[in-house]
Amino acid sequence: MNSHTVLPPLIQIPPYLQTIADYEQQAQKHLAENTWHYLQGGAMDEISVQKNLDQFQKIQLIPRLLNDLTQGHTECEILGQTFPHPIFLAPIGHQQLFHENGEAASALAAEVLGSNIVISTFTNTDLRSIKKESPYKWFQLYWQGDREKSLALVKLAEQQNFKAIVITVDSPHTGIRDRERRVFFQLPEGMQHPHTPTHIPLPEITADQHPVFNGLMQIAPKWADIEWIIANTHLPVILKGVLHPKDAEKAVQLGVQALIISNHGGRVLDTAISPLKALQKIKQVVPKDFPLLLDGGIRRGTDVFKALALGASAVLIGRPYIYGLAVAGALGVAHVTKILKEEFEITMALMGTSTLKEINSEYISQD
Repeated sequence: MNSHTVLPPLIQIPPYLQTIADYEQQAQKHLAENTWHYLQGGAMDEISVQKNLDQFQKIQLIPRLLNDLTQGHTECEILGQTFPHPIFLAPIGHQQLFHENGEAASALAAEVLGSNIVISTFTNTDLRSIKKESPYKWFQLYWQGDREKSLALVKLAEQQNFKAIVITVDSPHTGIRDRERRVFFQLPEGMQHPHTPTHIPLPEITADQHPVFNGLMQIAPKWADIEWIIANTHLPVILKGVLHPKDAEKAVQLGVQALIISNHGGRVLDTAISPLKALQKIKQVVPKDFPLLLDGGIRRGTDVFKALALGASAVLIGRPYIYGLAVAGALGVAHVTKILKEEFEITMALMGTSTLKEINSEYISQD
């Protein structure tokens, strides 16, 4: 499926790479065609993929002027931990698809830039080989089909000094990804996933049982499983993929300590509400200082500002840092993060806000 020559990763950053869009264009040159479609694609008609980007265009900024910003900074506090800036790296599995160093490269860049990284269950890099002392790392758990197997991964994350457990709850079934299927995308034979098989064994079902509802859904996590994990770890538990206010309320009641508002980058359920809209609805039903993180569609520092103005505590980027990884490994991930971080800092300064706490909905106008 390769109609173009795949370029090797760059070892230095050329001056024409100035924005996330530049990196997106460049990344395609460094990836096999079917891998590119896997990265870029989403569910069905990819309406949610597009809406995640469009959601920021509809919001305009209203700067305040002449404020004293000499004490300005971008620090944020979440779950008792202080982060240098609110741009986190979302969990993305199988990162060796994009660069031979995989998650090891992303984790190194995250450490250098002080970016909190969420490492996926489907990491190709063993959790034990990610720097134990690095304070900015969370572990993302895909439910393993049963409690004990899931808890074993949580315990490993505890041992390796991860600071939180992020349970992805929005994809008990893979999305219908037409684009991926058209190019026959498959993970490479023999790709190492040290912590999980790529396919959880399905329960045996009889001929009269439904393959979806009695098969995969039988081993999907339920609210009681989340409660059980919370009871069995000392780490804070965060749910990723919540979009409905009633689920947010339930999560708070059960002792979940933060939520990542996300529609999985539009990769699971097409036409799902965009995270920015969901954030505003969920903000109204959770306690005042409850941490809500926004994941999906961030491409500019102004997007980060808008998410915070609407109530996010921090944001996660996914595809953007993978573009960096494909282009130049750890160096590329670091540069993409730096671009966004600097754009955000300059946006804050131009908006007249010296700290994240000052950013609120008075600074934006929604069409």
